[in-house]
Amino acid sequence: MKISTHIAHFDEPLYLESGRILSEFDLAYETYGELNTDKSNVIVVCHALTGSHHAAGRYANESKAGWWDALIGDSKGIDTTKFFVICVNILGSSFGSTSPLSIEPSTNKEYRLRFPVLVISDVVKAQMKLFERLGIRQAHAIVGGSLGGMQALCFAIEFPNFAKNVIMLATTYATKPWAIAFNKIAIEGIVRDPEFKNGYYDKDDIAKNGLTGMALGRMAGHISFLSPYSMDDKFGRNYVETDGLYELLGRYEVDRYMEYNGHNFPKRFDPLSYLYITKMMNNFDCTRHYNTLEEAMSLIKAKVLLISFDGDILFPSILMKEMYDAFCNIGRKDQVKYICINSNYGHDAFLVEVDKIDMYIKKALECN
Repeated sequence: MKISTHIAHFDEPLYLESGRILSEFDLAYETYGELNTDKSNVIVVCHALTGSHHAAGRYANESKAGWWDALIGDSKGIDTTKFFVICVNILGSSFGSTSPLSIEPSTNKEYRLRFPVLVISDVVKAQMKLFERLGIRQAHAIVGGSLGGMQALCFAIEFPNFAKNVIMLATTYATKPWAIAFNKIAIEGIVRDPEFKNGYYDKDDIAKNGLTGMALGRMAGHISFLSPYSMDDKFGRNYVETDGLYELLGRYEVDRYMEYNGHNFPKRFDPLSYLYITKMMNNFDCTRHYNTLEEAMSLIKAKVLLISFDGDILFPSILMKEMYDAFCNIGRKDQVKYICINSNYGHDAFLVEVDKIDMYIKKALECN
């Protein structure tokens, strides 16, 4: 599989939904496979909250492959012998695209808290500028899970002629209070940590030592990504062998897992980026400019595949079922297919249990 990584610079303004303007911006992106002569084999893959443009393959000396490597590649569910796959790092993320730690042209200093609040529509609009530059006028499909699914839905509604097929997994048409409440723990943990320093922390120090408040918030996030069943299967009531059962701070294996993931997360993901993207997720509501969900869905021209997971507590399957029902209510049942996957894994099933979804995705991509 051919892998290529790029950063595209746009020396032009991006007008944001908030009324703010990014006078210039960068987008990091990665591609897999070969673009055919008429550019008709493009698949856009959208990443989730803490993901990046590195969706598949493995860099030199990299121990871990891209986050959807099990799905993207030669002869895999998204077959790179047939399709040209492109994944763009969203604005606000800390993996190469313009973010709060980028230099603000007017001040020649890092944006930090001067960075504008972004919405999903803004990051999708920026990606469309990239596709236009690359001469990609239509995608065969857009695929995304969680926050990536929100992007896919936004593409489908706001740029209805761009994609022939749209595949959304483990996502929602609007972020509900349950998910916002989980995000609140992380937000409070970050902004109330003294080392956050009102957004003017030493980024090198955070990358080396982490941020305790962010680590605690990430632990709460992990609870929402998994499920009681997957935690029981993964950890049971196993105790850390080196810890004493009657030590006050002795740990179960699940404790150690939470510590490891929580405290390592701030070392690889910038706290300000996390705040801005979490705000982006919280603000998402595809009906915000329309009277009803049915009205928003009526703008979609693509064939739509909705895949939910019955063990998902962050975005329960009923939310995607409501999207399916909205299509049915407007007489568009033939345009949409809804599948609820039996899974005990939780929200992250779309990343982990690829064997349960790849055949559905492969079949959907066979559509012309």
